[in-house]
Amino acid sequence: MSSNKQALVLGASGGIGGEVARQLRDAGWRVRALKRGLDTVAEQRDGITWQRGDAMNRDDVMSAARGCQAIVHAVNPPGYRHWGQRVLPMVDNTIAAAIAERATIVLPGTVYNYGPDAFPLIAEDAPQHPTSRKGGIRVEMEDRLHAATAQGARVIVVRAGDFFGPRAGNSWFSQGLVKPGQPVKKILLPGKPGVGHQWAYLPDVARTMVALLGRGETLAPFARFHMAGHWDADGTRMAQAIRTVARRHGQDPAVAAFPWWLTWALAPFVPTLRELREMRYLWNAPVRLDGRHLAAVLGEEPHTPLQDAVEATLAGMGCIPRMGASPASARTN
Repeated sequence: MSSNKQALVLGASGGIGGEVARQLRDAGWRVRALKRGLDTVAEQRDGITWQRGDAMNRDDVMSAARGCQAIVHAVNPPGYRHWGQRVLPMVDNTIAAAIAERATIVLPGTVYNYGPDAFPLIAEDAPQHPTSRKGGIRVEMEDRLHAATAQGARVIVVRAGDFFGPRAGNSWFSQGLVKPGQPVKKILLPGKPGVGHQWAYLPDVARTMVALLGRGETLAPFARFHMAGHWDADGTRMAQAIRTVARRHGQDPAVAAFPWWLTWALAPFVPTLRELREMRYLWNAPVRLDGRHLAAVLGEEPHTPLQDAVEATLAGMGCIPRMGASPASARTN
C-alpha cells in the first residue's frame, strides 16, 4: 500500500479499532487516531499519530480527518453508557468528515440489524427487521451512511460474528466464557445445547477491512460484506477449543451453563449486563452470516485456524503464558 494513503481510526483504543489501526499501519498507511484526554495536542506512538479530540465533537473529527482517504468508524461509548444517545451523533460527525474529504467510511457491522425472518443464514441483502433497540439504531446508522454516498462519501460495512482476539476488550469471549487475568477454571456456555453460533477472530476481521479498502473504487459506493468466520455448529466447539488449549498449559477447566439469571438480577446496576441480556435471542437460535460474497471478492476470506486463534486470545487475556514466556514471567507481565 502506498505510504501517501492516510486513515483516521475512531475507536483505536478499543478492540476492533486498535486492530484495524495496527494493520493499516503495517500495510503502509499513515494512521491517525482520535483520543480524549491526551496531555498534548498530538503524539506519535507505535507508528500511529494520536490526536486529542472527541468523536462527539464534529470539529475534532473534521480536523483529524483532513487529508484522509479512509475513516474507520469503530467508536462506541465505554461500557455502553448513553449508547442510544451518542451513537447517531458520532456517526453523523464521521459522515460530515467523509463527505468533506470524499473518503471511504469503514464500519464494523453487526447482526443486530436482522430479525428472525432473516435467520438462519443471512445474506447481505436480507431484509432488516430488528427486534431490539440496538438493532433499530444500527439500521438507522446504515441508512444515514447509505444516504451519504449520494454526497461523495463511500462506505464499506463488514459484518462478523462475536469478536474474540488477544486485544478484543469487551466481548462475549472475555466477559462471558472465561475470566481474564487468571487460569481457565471454568468455561461458561451462553447458548442452548445444539444451537450454532458464529465467532470472528479480530485480526482476521481487521485484515478483511484492510483488504477491502485496497479494492478502492472497484467496490460499490455502499458495499456490504459478511464474514463466515468460525462457525460453532452445535454451540460447544469454541468451548472445546478453549479446553484443548488450556489443557496444553496444564489447566483442566470445567464447562457449565452461563448464569443468565444473574444478568436479570444485576442489569439495573450494570449497563453491560443489561446490554448482554437484550441480545440473548442471538444465543437461542442459529444465526449465521453468509460469507460467499466476501470470498468471491477477495478470493478467500482471511481465516486463522480456531485453536491458533484461541491460543493467541487466551495468551493476550493473561489466562495462559504468552508464546516463549515461562509461566513465572507471564504472571508478572
